[in-house]
Amino acid sequence: MVPPTLLRRPRRVAVLSVHTSPLEQPGTGDAGGMNVYITETATRMARRGIAVEVFTRATASDLPPVAELAPGVLVRHVSAGPFEGLERSELPAQLCGFTAGVLRAEARHEPGHYDLVHSHYWLSGQVGWLVRDRWGVPLVHTAHTLAKVKNAALAVGDTPEPRVRVIGEQQVVDEADRLTANTDVEARQLVDLYGADPDKVHVIAPGVDLDRFRPGDRHAARRGLGIAPDATVFAFVGRIQPLKAPDVLLRATAELLARGDVPRDRLVVLVAGGPSGSGLDQPAALQDLAVALDITDVVRFLPPQSGDALAAVYRAADVVAVPSHNESFGLVALEAQACGTPVVAAAVGGLPVAVADGESGLLVDGHAAADWADALSHLALRPGLRVELGVGAVEHARAFSWERTTDALVAGYVEAGHALRYSLARAEVAV
Repeated sequence: MVPPTLLRRPRRVAVLSVHTSPLEQPGTGDAGGMNVYITETATRMARRGIAVEVFTRATASDLPPVAELAPGVLVRHVSAGPFEGLERSELPAQLCGFTAGVLRAEARHEPGHYDLVHSHYWLSGQVGWLVRDRWGVPLVHTAHTLAKVKNAALAVGDTPEPRVRVIGEQQVVDEADRLTANTDVEARQLVDLYGADPDKVHVIAPGVDLDRFRPGDRHAARRGLGIAPDATVFAFVGRIQPLKAPDVLLRATAELLARGDVPRDRLVVLVAGGPSGSGLDQPAALQDLAVALDITDVVRFLPPQSGDALAAVYRAADVVAVPSHNESFGLVALEAQACGTPVVAAAVGGLPVAVADGESGLLVDGHAAADWADALSHLALRPGLRVELGVGAVEHARAFSWERTTDALVAGYVEAGHALRYSLARAEVAV
């Protein structure tokens, strides 16, 4: 049992998010679930009296050096390399400049200004272990995605993660004082694929904003989107890139129509998001696929949605599809379920945790259009089952909340701080 006097919550945490800012709109570019994770947990830490400063790379010359994300949460824009036009693959060359900017910011304060560093994604982890050594504080790292896992489940036409990332991830795993994983599956991957010390790996599930994402008036949501009350509606929400596999939903839609399972004049497929990752190379590829499949009359492309507009998309849908080839967790699945909408998801990564198969949605093995058409048809033709799964979806989502995630993170910070102090004390005694 750790004496209470040794347990101290951090007063100020430095959060590192090199390649994407929590101020950016999720659903396009590099902004996605990680942005939501950082925003939600940082905001809740601040409410608990822990000041949070998020360091991210400045991507425009007119960005202020410091911006307030929420009371108690600051975003610091660090100049490192050209403002625009850099792809993620070019960012490793800017890490020295970014690290120097973080160190300069800390140097303006008295020693001990930050009590802990929490890095997100491997690029941030590279900066994290350097500043950790300079400041003498614990480093907590969250990978969000892992190169070895992504490369083992590449979508057709997608680009493998480069060797520099694999090496960089290994360095971060070796250096971090604590690794947070979204699921038990990810924890095993860190141990089995990267040789992580099991004692340093802790599972903390992401959450969902249960105040914003909750059941609501489906008819009102459909009216707002111009959708008929009796339509059959499928939805995809997320970044448009091969990894997220929105093409699977379109191919399954074409299969459904070819079979005649759903009347064409009553089918609506919503795709909300923007090009990202390797999808930036062909930003109109999904629209072109809709043309090739002859389903442009049933598919509606929406820009990235946020806040209440995003919740309305979930509520308007009969089913939300999450067909990703790899997903460390799947926040979209949780958000949709919290709104009372069942999810059909690929049985990969953390999705079997985010979706309770047969209770809050359905899991599909593989990405074959016929299999996905079967699952979607199974729900589309059974309104009673949709209602049953919708009730289960809400109940399942309630087990996840950002409050719970934040509590677990703070507890982990305390343990990491204690472990470091204990290690330093032992080193002093040995000397």
